[in-house]
Order: sequence, then structure tokens, then C-alpha cells
Amino acid sequence: MNDHISLYELNHSIKNELQSAFPNAVWIVAEISELRTHRSGHCYLELIEKDPKNDQIIAKAKATIWAFTYRMLKPYFETSTKQSLTVGLKILVRAKVEYNELYGLNLNVKDIDPTFTLGDLAQRRLQIIKQLEDDGIIDMNKDLELPLVPQKLAIISSPSAAGYEDFINQINNNTNGYKIYTKLFPAIMQGDETEASVINALDRIYEYEDFFDAVIIIRGGGSTADLMYFDSYDIAVNIAQFPLPVITGIGHERDESIADMVAHTPVKTPTAAAELIIDIIDGFYEYLEDLRGQIINTSRNIIKEDKHQLELVTHKIPSVVKEIISTHRRKPQELAQKLKYSLKTYFDDQQHYFSSVKESLQYFTQKQIKSKQRDLVFVNSKVALAAKSFIKSKKHQIEILEQSNNFADPINILNKGYSITLFNNKTVKEIHQIKQGDFITTRIQNGEIISKVEQIKALKHVQKEN
Repeated sequence: MNDHISLYELNHSIKNELQSAFPNAVWIVAEISELRTHRSGHCYLELIEKDPKNDQIIAKAKATIWAFTYRMLKPYFETSTKQSLTVGLKILVRAKVEYNELYGLNLNVKDIDPTFTLGDLAQRRLQIIKQLEDDGIIDMNKDLELPLVPQKLAIISSPSAAGYEDFINQINNNTNGYKIYTKLFPAIMQGDETEASVINALDRIYEYEDFFDAVIIIRGGGSTADLMYFDSYDIAVNIAQFPLPVITGIGHERDESIADMVAHTPVKTPTAAAELIIDIIDGFYEYLEDLRGQIINTSRNIIKEDKHQLELVTHKIPSVVKEIISTHRRKPQELAQKLKYSLKTYFDDQQHYFSSVKESLQYFTQKQIKSKQRDLVFVNSKVALAAKSFIKSKKHQIEILEQSNNFADPINILNKGYSITLFNNKTVKEIHQIKQGDFITTRIQNGEIISKVEQIKALKHVQKEN
């Protein structure tokens, strides 16, 4: 009796069944997990679907866009979405389900709907923004105060970017000759490595947070597709919670990234970021000049008024002296002494008045400066404490998760002396899964034992675990 079929016959039957089930191309929603373009012009993809609850992959399939079709679909998609087909994108494609006896299942892509991808990207962006709002951190960096004179700047950029060169030239060649210290923390600003590279640069700057006044994130101009790398939730979280004010000049005139939204101050270009720093310093310099002018004018007015009063007194002195002398001719020495004392008292009072005005001006100025210094110290301490507490909490959660994973590791269970019985690479949980003559595998701590079943005996009373 022939009770078996060949592998080819099996695969051929699967092929016929799939052709019957899917005679026409179907629209499929999937995420690109791999993308490779062959020199022949063909595009080979791996499409996946993830469980929305836990982000685990629940389906996977190979797909092909033949060269002739790819030459039309690629520019159509990029023109419509303003970005390239890349790993991580969700797409809606029309594909013919094909099955080959040798190569297995393949989806032959015939068409793509760019509007679906645009909608998915927009929805993902809104989800990230909502998550930042729910976390209560979207405006955290904006609440920090920029120093009155930001002269020590940490720069995150690609060293070879034209935008970085524009920024440095603008800073170093400012018209007022301000001395501004800059330190570059190199990062990849385009492509799949952008997120990890920018976060790593922020971590390195954090080690010197007490030294720097602000962080500047800049890159040159680029396509709209380049901006998507700055719509990352992880980049946004790190910027929002950073203890120094962050200024972004990513180089997009029309679009605003999520990184721009959480930054302390977003500007359009690297040059605009440099101009912002110079304008802030200009503003403080103008404030000092205005304060200096006020002090000078006030002092001049006081001196002018006192000089006028002194002139009035001086004009009165001769007539007063003449009247006193004529009235008290008998007491010239006494009158002369009184006159001398009166004049000395008057001039002492005027000198004391001038000294009091000068001390008041100095005290007012020092009081204002000390007040601002205390405010800055309080804000820095508050932010540092909040950041350290958050990091400590997250670290504790990770340690608990690691301990739970170690307890549940099957290797640790085997190390305790337990074993696992397998039949056809599946765990044997019930006696009816095997029969006499089957070969079973017993897996223990340091190896496997392969046995042939000679006898099967079921227990009558087995209490199941709750």
C-alpha cells in the first residue's frame, strides 16, 4: 500500500491550492524588515507583520519587485511620500501570490499605494507626540532658562556637514568679537544609525553638564525623508529630559520634527542657531550698556542738582556774613567760628549724601546679580535631582526584570535536576502523545538521552497543577 507522497508532489499540490485560492493579485499591508536591490535592478524584500500588543513578529514572507516594475514604482512612491522605500516603513502593496516547488512562497509586487504609508507615518507621529504629552515631558526642556550669556556650547553634528561649517563660521566671525567656546560631539545625522548616534552624543555631553551652557543639534539641508529620523520617540525623550537647554537647527525650512517640538528653542537652519546665540549675547550687552547709561545719567542729575544748591548757598554767604558782622560787631571771632562750622556741616552733609547715593546704586546692582545667581543654582539643582531619580528608578526596574528572566530560564530548571522529554522536537506533556516503538529524547543539564519506548503505563490518579 502506497501511503506516502514525494516532497515535489506535496509542494506542487500546495502551489495548485494557492493558485486556486488566490487567482488574482491581492492588496497586502505589511512592514518592510529587509530591502535589497540587485545590480540587475530587481528589488528583494522581506515583509513582516507585528502583534500590536507586544510588537512580536507574527507573520513573515518574501517579496519581489521585478526590475521593470521597480523602475516605475520607486520614483512614484518617493515623489508621493517625499521619502525612500526603507526598512521600518509600513506599506500597502498589490501582489500576486506565487509558490515554487523549489523556492517556496513569494509575493510578486505589482503596485504600491503611497497614501497608506503617508497616513501610517502621520499616525505614528501623532502617537509619539501624544505619548510625550502623556509622559508629561514634552515641555520639560522648554522650562529651562538659557544663561544670560551662553558662551560654552556643546555641538552635535556630523563633522563634514556644510551646516556645521556655516555655524562655526558665523560664531567665530561675529561682528562684535564675542569669545564663544564650542566643542563638537560627532554624530551620524542621517540614516538608520541616527537615533543611536545622537543619543550617544547626548550621553557624552551629560558627563560635562556643569561646564556647558547649552546644546546645539545641527545638520545641513536635505530631503523630507531625512527628517523622519528626528521623529524618533527615544531622541525626543532624551532631548526633553536633558538638563541643559537644547537648540535645534536641523535645516528644514518648512517641516518641524518632533525633536524640534521638544527642544528648548527650534530654529530652521544651523546659521539661524548661530545668529540666535549671538543675538542673546547682544541683548545682554545692550542691557549692560543701558544700565550703565542709567547710572551715569542718575549720577549726573544728582550732581547737577547739588551743584545748583551749592551755588545758591554760595551767593547767599556774602550777604549773610555782611549782615552778621554789622549786627554783631562785638563778637567777630564767635561769628567767624560759627560761620566756619556751618559751612563744614553743610559740605559734610553733601558729601555724606553723595556717598549714600553711590552705596545704594552698588547695593542694588549686587542684589540683582546675586538674585539671578541663586535662581540659576536652584534650577540646576532641581533638574539634576529629577534626572538622577528617574535614572535610578528605571535601573531598578531593569534589575528586577533581569532576575525574573533568570528564574524562568529553562537552563536553570535543568540545572536543578529536572529533565524535558521530547518527541519529534515537541515537548511531551500527555501520555497519549507517544506510542510503543517511538523514539523519544530526554534532555538533561549536560546532554540528551535518546530512548525507544518499550512500554507505556498511564497513572490512574494524576493531580493537575492549578
